[in-house]
Amino acid sequence: MIPAPLLLHAYRNAIFPMAMEDGEIAWFSPNPRAIIPIDEGFHIPHGLKRTLRKAPFEIRINVDFEEVMRRCAVREETWINEEIIASYVQLHELGYAHSLETWRDGKLAGGLYGVAIGGAFFGESMFHEVTDASKVALYALVMRMRERGYSLLDTQWMTPHLATFGALEIPRSTYELRLRACVDDACRFVD
Repeated sequence: MIPAPLLLHAYRNAIFPMAMEDGEIAWFSPNPRAIIPIDEGFHIPHGLKRTLRKAPFEIRINVDFEEVMRRCAVREETWINEEIIASYVQLHELGYAHSLETWRDGKLAGGLYGVAIGGAFFGESMFHEVTDASKVALYALVMRMRERGYSLLDTQWMTPHLATFGALEIPRSTYELRLRACVDDACRFVD
């Protein structure tokens, strides 16, 4: 297991871990770095707007953190192994890692997890088992971040999926300046 102080230090310094195919843990600090603006730059795709109007999901926070991680790991290629799961479950128990979950008919339908430090949320992974469930979780994350005074949503790397929400790439040096400006803010993801 990666010690919690080491993980927190890494995040505060723009670095995060991923498990490689051989099980080794590697550390990354991409350049450029992808972020999703949580202000007016956040884009809600038209299909998601329709889904949000129907409100088919219940949003829950931290109800089943480990299960969200395990479902995020179910894919052909994953960076989430047992050491990563144990490490982030420890961060969750310490109040730094959180899951935002979408539930439908009493069942976990999708969600995401990440790490919150100061005014930054570091999104790690998301999954869905019902159409739009992870998108609704991402929307709920951005709304929560706005309500609670967060200023940085880190997504690490750009993907076509994240681009539909207005994600953009910025130079690592710019990212580091933004991170330093908010990492000591007194934001609280949960009460």
